[in-house]
Amino acid sequence: MGTDDAADWVTAAVAATRGWQEDVYRHVHQHPELSHQESHTAALIADRLRALGCEVHEGVGGTGVVGFLRNGDGPSVLMRADIDALPVREQTGLPYASEVTGTDAQGAEVPVMHACGHDVHLTCLLGAAAALSGARDRWRGTAIALFQPAEELGDGARRMVDDGLVALLGAVDVALAQHVLPFPSGTVATRPGAVLSAADSMRVTVFGRGAHGSMPQSSVDPVVLASMIVIRLQTVVSREIAPVEPAVLTVGSIRGGTKSNVIDDHAVLELNLRTYSDQTRARVLAAIRRIVTAECQASDSPREPEFEMYDQFPPTINDTAVTDRVRAAFDRAFGAQSQDLPLQSASEDFSDLPRALGVPYTYWGIGGTDPETYRTAAEAGRVEQDIPVNHSPYFAPLIQPTLDTGTRAMTTAALAWLAAT
Repeated sequence: MGTDDAADWVTAAVAATRGWQEDVYRHVHQHPELSHQESHTAALIADRLRALGCEVHEGVGGTGVVGFLRNGDGPSVLMRADIDALPVREQTGLPYASEVTGTDAQGAEVPVMHACGHDVHLTCLLGAAAALSGARDRWRGTAIALFQPAEELGDGARRMVDDGLVALLGAVDVALAQHVLPFPSGTVATRPGAVLSAADSMRVTVFGRGAHGSMPQSSVDPVVLASMIVIRLQTVVSREIAPVEPAVLTVGSIRGGTKSNVIDDHAVLELNLRTYSDQTRARVLAAIRRIVTAECQASDSPREPEFEMYDQFPPTINDTAVTDRVRAAFDRAFGAQSQDLPLQSASEDFSDLPRALGVPYTYWGIGGTDPETYRTAAEAGRVEQDIPVNHSPYFAPLIQPTLDTGTRAMTTAALAWLAAT
């Protein structure tokens, strides 16, 4: 089978899925579900996979779904999509906008929106499964469509692994994943090596001595202590990390005190760290602990500070050989629309899957922004100001050609291993 022939039949197969895919996308977008609550979404996916002739396993890791298309001897390719939504109130104004509310893990009622594009991802993976199912004479092996819950919490992949995923999947040769990003729709972009950062959130509690606001001499003020920590932490990246090594350290929350004339006895800081190497991660985490401890000593804190790590995501580091193979397939299929992906500061947990399986992987981006809107913003030098990004209440990927592009990209990447010669 020639490469031109492959591109032609994939394009035709994707066109055949377009009608139902768009309906599925609108439905899922309008009915989003929070992490670990994706029961309706999972049921819809399982039903669609069964209709395609897949062997379906539900409830993996809670609400995960795995579909197998077995087509003789050959490689086994894992294709992954995430399926959960965010506690965000949608403000896109779309006719299929979400008006859903849900209950979060703390029991609070929150708005829910597919503000990160997971509705795009799952729809495109269903389309790729449909394309492969309808053309079994053109490939050999096993195509695995894995729909992962709770990516936004960073524990969905690990829960699937802990629930026996490795044994369920058996031998796998390569893992693939993609993400819709605020680039022009119709484009696909990848890169070898580091793609997404590792992420670590840390909750730091520092202790003081409470007193009346009019008697500060009797206190150890934890608000002042926390403030000094925030200032000093600003020097970690700027003065302890080489300028060519990317890192981001953000203090996103400080909580201390309940009343203007009361000096409390503790304060809580919440920090977020993004890094691209184990060495930089270790160095920054050590610096945080060193600075917090030193500032507590300088303030004569009566207790040692407490550190709690949470919401941790692994780095996403593309295998070079796998990425080169996929990039070559993309170049043939997409031409000039196959581009280089800039390093991304976001994080996610996809790489927990191939690491548990012991297989190489690659991860790429597809554009979701109206090309003309993007061009206008770029010409004005206002892309970052005018183009809504993932997690924004205004994030609304253009349905087409975004779905076509994502479906073609996943199918094309899988065929780089599965295609019959």
